[in-house]
Amino acid sequence: MYESIQNDAKLVFTQLIEEAHLTKGSIIVLGCSTSEIIGDRIGTHSSEDVAKALYESFYPILREKGIYLAAQCCEHLNRALVIERELALKLGLDIVNAVPQPKAGGSSATTAYKTFRDPVLVEHIRADAGVDIGGTLIGMHLKETAVPLRLPQKKIGEAFVSSARTRAKFIGGARAVYDEKML
Repeated sequence: MYESIQNDAKLVFTQLIEEAHLTKGSIIVLGCSTSEIIGDRIGTHSSEDVAKALYESFYPILREKGIYLAAQCCEHLNRALVIERELALKLGLDIVNAVPQPKAGGSSATTAYKTFRDPVLVEHIRADAGVDIGGTLIGMHLKETAVPLRLPQKKIGEAFVSSARTRAKFIGGARAVYDEKML
C-alpha cells in the first residue's frame, strides 16, 4: 500500500512542478487527509505512517529544486501552516505557537513539523501552487488568481487530488497587452 501511495504522490508533485512552472523559491501549499488516502472519511483515521510514506516520496524532490512546502494543519489548529523558519523570516510572517499532533493539526502537518529543518507555524501564506489531497480546502492559502490544474494523476491512494497554480492578475482592459509567460 505505501509503495503505491509513494508512487502516486511522486507523480502528483512532479506533474504539479512541471504544469505550474515552479522554480527555486516557489511555494506549494499542501492540504492532506491521510484518512481519505486510506479510504476513510476525512478526520477519522489520521495515519502518521501514511504521512511519512508520502513525505518520503515528494519532499526530497522539493528540497532538490529549492521549492518551499507549506503544510496546512487541520481546523483544530485553524488551518495554520507548517513552514521553514527561514521562509517565515524571508516573508515577514508572524510565527504562532503550536506544535501539530495527529489529532490536532493532522498527520501531514505533524510529519512536516518532524521533517523540516527548523519548522514554525504561521497563520497565512500566499502560495504559488497547491495540492489538496482528500478535500482539505487550501484555497485560502493561494495567491489571489488561482488556476485549477487537471493533472494526469488524479488520486493518491483512495483520495482525490485537486491542484492549482496561480498567475499574475490581469489589469488594464481592452488596450492592455499581457506577458504570455505569466499566464
